[in-house]
Amino acid sequence: MLRKMKKGLATDSTQGSSGDPEMEPQKNKESDKKAFLDLKKFSKSGPEMPTETAEELDFNGNLEQNRLDEAQKLLVAAEERLFGSNKPARAEEEEGELLNNYQYFIAHLEMIINDSFIEDNQERLKSAVTAILQEEAQDKRWETLAVEKRPSWRPTMCRKNHDTQLKAIVEKRMKNANEQENGANELSTPLKREVCRMGKQIQKDLLVVARRLRECYPPDFDICRIYAQLYHQAFSNRLQELTRSKVDVEDCCYILSWIVFHYPSEVLNHKELKEHIDQTSLGPLLPEGTLKILHEQYFLHKEKEVRKWLSNAFGKEFRKWSDGIEPQLMDGVYFSSLAVDILPLIDSSMKEIKSVFGSERKNEFILCQLDSYLKDYRKNLEEFIKVKQGGAAKTLCANLVTVHQFRDYVQEKESLFPEKTKTSLLFTLADIKTDCQQYFLSQIHAELKPLYRKLWTDAWCHKHDKVLDDLVKALENHIHRLKPLKSICREELLGELHLAVMVEYVRRMMKKKLKLKKKKQQEEAAEFMGQDSKRICSTFANAGSNVKWLSEILPRLSEILKLQDPGSLKLEIVSLARIYPDLSQQHVVAVLTMKSNLSSSDVCEIKDCLRENRDPQDDQSSPSFFSKVIVKKKMSPPLLSFPKTL
Repeated sequence: MLRKMKKGLATDSTQGSSGDPEMEPQKNKESDKKAFLDLKKFSKSGPEMPTETAEELDFNGNLEQNRLDEAQKLLVAAEERLFGSNKPARAEEEEGELLNNYQYFIAHLEMIINDSFIEDNQERLKSAVTAILQEEAQDKRWETLAVEKRPSWRPTMCRKNHDTQLKAIVEKRMKNANEQENGANELSTPLKREVCRMGKQIQKDLLVVARRLRECYPPDFDICRIYAQLYHQAFSNRLQELTRSKVDVEDCCYILSWIVFHYPSEVLNHKELKEHIDQTSLGPLLPEGTLKILHEQYFLHKEKEVRKWLSNAFGKEFRKWSDGIEPQLMDGVYFSSLAVDILPLIDSSMKEIKSVFGSERKNEFILCQLDSYLKDYRKNLEEFIKVKQGGAAKTLCANLVTVHQFRDYVQEKESLFPEKTKTSLLFTLADIKTDCQQYFLSQIHAELKPLYRKLWTDAWCHKHDKVLDDLVKALENHIHRLKPLKSICREELLGELHLAVMVEYVRRMMKKKLKLKKKKQQEEAAEFMGQDSKRICSTFANAGSNVKWLSEILPRLSEILKLQDPGSLKLEIVSLARIYPDLSQQHVVAVLTMKSNLSSSDVCEIKDCLRENRDPQDDQSSPSFFSKVIVKKKMSPPLLSFPKTL
């Protein structure tokens, strides 16, 4: 048969035909040439085939040399000779033999396609792909004829069979992926090992497609897209089978890790694969319903895991307090590891949840847990302070650092927090900070109280320098004891202490224990106030306090004491009220009452002027001060008169 095919092909170009004119070789010669023009051009772009030329080889020789494109041309030539003329007596026998050769050719073609991933198979594969395209073109030539006029093997559908074969190849490679080779054998469960080996096999094979197989196909074949879709579908099918029945939490999390992290980053967005894969055409790996079930199972697990972390971390901290274990001292500062232990876990959990769900909506549940534990933390801290009384300083120093770390995290990551949760957390942290600061402030004020009592008294008038020196030295001693605080926490506490001292100073002034009858007395008292302000504020500034606005309070009040003209007093008091909107009439009356030379009508006019010139738009951003100075509405008669000489 091969000899007859060779002889027939040799005489085919000179032999006439009286058969069906639609299939006459002479008429189809130019169309054949045109149909295969691109294919020949494609085949010439590859490496030159060795040894004999195509004209020197018969059909069998071309197959042996894996020149499937040339073997296919011989088959087509024999097909057109046989079906392009009236069949001779032995035409049926020749047709049967040609069918056998086609089957032999297709079997060889399938064998080469099946070996696509074998190294050094590019030349054979390229020839096979050319043959497939030539067969596709030949199928199209026969489409216009009735079925009974076509050869029994037409259409051969080599292109469709090729795609079907690739599907089978992919499924086989996914099924037989080597666990050890892909690094999956060390994982703890069979499901994890299977998912991992499949995912790694996809990456490995698609890289082979992009690096080697892509060169064997013409661009319009889009072979990378075909393989990507086949591997994606095979992976999807198997994942659906694995999740059809309930999986345990560990396996659930691992499946989601591949869907959300590994598959997109290691396969779809791999630097060598990204440009060759159309991700939009792939679709999800799992149906929405299945994914929802996995999401819910994962989130319940993650929520429970975070709760356990928080419970362990806070419980450990509480036990340290109850057992009397002092906090660590690092670089001269007391420090707690609570925030350092918790915040990285919270942060990584929220990032993971966002990646799994594609949004930050679920993070609110995690953050609500943190807020709840911080509220419980505050209750435990309050109990600790009550029990320890004076022995809680070191622990509270460390707690102020913890509060600062939590607060910084919430403010820096505010985009991750729902507004309601963020507000609640910041309020809770502010309350804890206030509790800790109040512990220190209450102790300091208790020791300073005897010194406060001397302010704006006869002793303050006669021995002003000594009274102030004693107060400043006491402040310096207490400030020195705050050194074990972290600098930012120490600065905040100094600011609160500075404010409290100034509030107490003004409160003592407004108690009206001194009666300033004369202008000179008022001017001298105003001068003392200026000196006091400079000494106290410089003491805090040198210690690290940045609350600079407090240095303006006493000078402004001293100006009111100095002024004698009611009109000037009105302007000064209205100006002060606009800077500090919390300045009340009671505060103004308390200051003016010290100026015994003011008439009742002057005081009333000043009060009326203040009331009339109150502006709701006054600087509401100004810090609160006078609202902290408590003045009794019904004041007792002055106990002391300002001495005639100072």
